[in-house]
Amino acid sequence: MGTTKIDRARVADAGLKLLNEVGLDGLTLRAIARELDVKAPALYWHFKDKQELLDEMATVMYRRMLERDLPGPTPRSWQEQMVAYQRALRGALLRHRDGAKVYSGARFTGTDHADGLEAHLRTMVDAGFELWQAVRAGTTVNAFTMGFVTEEQGVQPMPGERREGYDVGERAERLGRYPLAAAAGAEIFGNYDERFEDGLRIVVAGIEARYGVS
Repeated sequence: MGTTKIDRARVADAGLKLLNEVGLDGLTLRAIARELDVKAPALYWHFKDKQELLDEMATVMYRRMLERDLPGPTPRSWQEQMVAYQRALRGALLRHRDGAKVYSGARFTGTDHADGLEAHLRTMVDAGFELWQAVRAGTTVNAFTMGFVTEEQGVQPMPGERREGYDVGERAERLGRYPLAAAAGAEIFGNYDERFEDGLRIVVAGIEARYGVS
């Protein structure tokens, strides 16, 4: 092992690169240490355990999402703000193998998210939501995106990859006695872009209907 100097940002970056190769289960501090050409104990100066590292990796994913996926002017309506953010979140998650699993439940290590969250909540409150309604609406649509991408990556771990066992034609043959269930497979395990957009709009419409704010 060498004497390479490391910091939290470099370790998190190495973790994200290695994640695409080995997935979340194969991601360990020891493996990252090998990637950085340092001894594993050196990483414990920066992260006490794997979860603390995942928190930092999720924070880096969020920062990169802001830079790459939300560079333009902020949409004016709460609906379009919500849609734009969730589209960006899905894109950020899909760039990494097991991206949704890493991001889910993570605790941001900085306050990078506060400006955007404050601005969006202000938009929603100004539109007529109570704060608690705005929070519930936001966490609900976020849960939709996280759940959707988790299922999507269960079938397609990375763009262009498809896990063995998810052949729609073979599934249809096995369910031959159930024509509707068999035919549904093409939609359940495909058309992810269209399904995400449709589902996102369904959730937003549900928020409008539930709280009477358009």
